[in-house]
Amino acid sequence: MSFTQYDFKPFIYEALADLNFTEPSPIQASVIPKIQAGRDVIAQSQTGSGKSHAFLLPLLNKITPEHHTQLVITAPSRELAEQLYQAARQIISFSPDEIHIERAFGGTDTQKQASRLESNVPQIVVGTPGRLLDLVDNNKISVHQVRDFVVDEADMTLDLGFLNVVDQIAGRMPKNLKMYVFSATLPPKLKPFLMKYMSNPDWSTIEAKNKISDTIENLLVPVKGRDRKALLFDTLTIGQPYLALIFANTKETVEEIYKYLKSQGLNVGHIHGDLPARERRRVMKQVQNLDFQYVVATDLAARGIDIDGVSHVINYEVPNELEFFIHRVGRTGRQGKPGTAITFYIPEELKDIEWLENKGIKFQFKDIKNHELIEGKDHDARSARQKAPEVDNAVAGMIERTKRSKVKPGYKKKLSRQIAKHNKDTRMKDQRIKRRDQRKRNKEENKVDY
Repeated sequence: MSFTQYDFKPFIYEALADLNFTEPSPIQASVIPKIQAGRDVIAQSQTGSGKSHAFLLPLLNKITPEHHTQLVITAPSRELAEQLYQAARQIISFSPDEIHIERAFGGTDTQKQASRLESNVPQIVVGTPGRLLDLVDNNKISVHQVRDFVVDEADMTLDLGFLNVVDQIAGRMPKNLKMYVFSATLPPKLKPFLMKYMSNPDWSTIEAKNKISDTIENLLVPVKGRDRKALLFDTLTIGQPYLALIFANTKETVEEIYKYLKSQGLNVGHIHGDLPARERRRVMKQVQNLDFQYVVATDLAARGIDIDGVSHVINYEVPNELEFFIHRVGRTGRQGKPGTAITFYIPEELKDIEWLENKGIKFQFKDIKNHELIEGKDHDARSARQKAPEVDNAVAGMIERTKRSKVKPGYKKKLSRQIAKHNKDTRMKDQRIKRRDQRKRNKEENKVDY
C-alpha cells in the first residue's frame, strides 16, 4: 500500500516525504479512508502505532482558507498536546496557503495568546480539555462552526476526570459535527459519551502482534527488605545504560527518587504533574534532546515521553494498574532494538506477576549481590505455583459417603450432583472474589498521581 492512493493535496505528500513516510501503518490504512468517507470513527490502537497521523493527514487535508475554527483536537496532558501540535505544524508548514494553528494548554502566555486570537482566528486548535474550555468560555475561541473534533487518548482522558470537560466542549459544537475518538483501550464508562455524540461510527481495532517486543529482556529483582532507593542506585550503576526511565506510582515517590539519585551524582531528570508548566516543558525538551541519562516519572506524565533511545526501564514498584506495566516496558526495545526492563517486587506482588505472565510476558528471576546481576531463585513463587490444592472437606465427606456399600438406590447419583453443585458454587465464589479484587484495583487506578 502507498499514501498515493488517498489523493491528498500536494503539500501533504511533501510533508510525508520530509518525514520519510512511504507506506501507511495498519491503523492509518484502516482510519484514513473512513475519515475521507465522512464517517465518525472510533479507533483502538496501542501507543506508537501511528494513530496521530491516521487523523492528522486526512483532517489537515480538509482545511480550507476560511477564517473560522474548523478542527479541534484534545489530548489529556500538555506533553501529548504539544506532540500533536508539533506534528500538525510540521505538516501545515508545507501548505502554500497560510494555515493558523493555536495551542491551548498550560505554559503559554495567556495575554499574548488573547491578543493573537483577536487578530488571527485559528483554523486548527490543539489543546488540553481544561484550557480549551477556558478559552471557549471567555469567547477567545469559537467552536460553533467546527467541522471535525478529535478526542485523542480517550482512556487517559477518562482516567484523569476530563471526560465531563470534553462533553461540555462537544456540546457547543454543531449537530453535524464529525467526531473521531482514539484510544489504547476503550473502558465501558466511555460508552455513554460515544453514544451521545457519534452517529453509527466505524470501528477500527488494530491488535498488537505482541504485547511487548521480543527484543525486551524482562527481569524480576526481589526487594527482600533492602532499602529500595539504594537497590535502585546499585541497579542503575551496573554497566552504563544509554537512557533509563524509572517509573514510580506517585509524584511524591518520584521526587524522593530524583533527589536521592541527584545526591548520588547521577545525571537525572524528573517529570510529574506537580511541576510548573514551564518547568515541565523545559524538562521534556531536555529529555527529547537526551540531556539526561536517567529520567524518573509517573505513569501518566510519561505518556508524553516518546523517544527511541530508551535502553532500560526500571519499575521501582509494580504499577497499581497492571496495564500500565505494558505501557512502561514498551518504552524500550523499539524498532527491533534490544531493551532491558527490571521490576522490583515483594512477595505480596507475586499474584500480579502471575497475572502479567498470563498476558504472555516472560520473566527471569534475578538478584543483585556485590554490585552484580546474578541468577535468582524465588522459592516462594515456585512453591506457590506447585503447591497442591487444598482438600475441600465438604467434597471429601461426600465422596467418602459414596464409597459406602449400603446406600439407597440413586444415592450415589444424588451425591454426585451435590458435589458438582458444590464445586460450581465454589468456582462462582472464587470468581466473585476475583471481581472484588479487580474492583479494588480499579479504585487504586484512580489514585495514581499525575
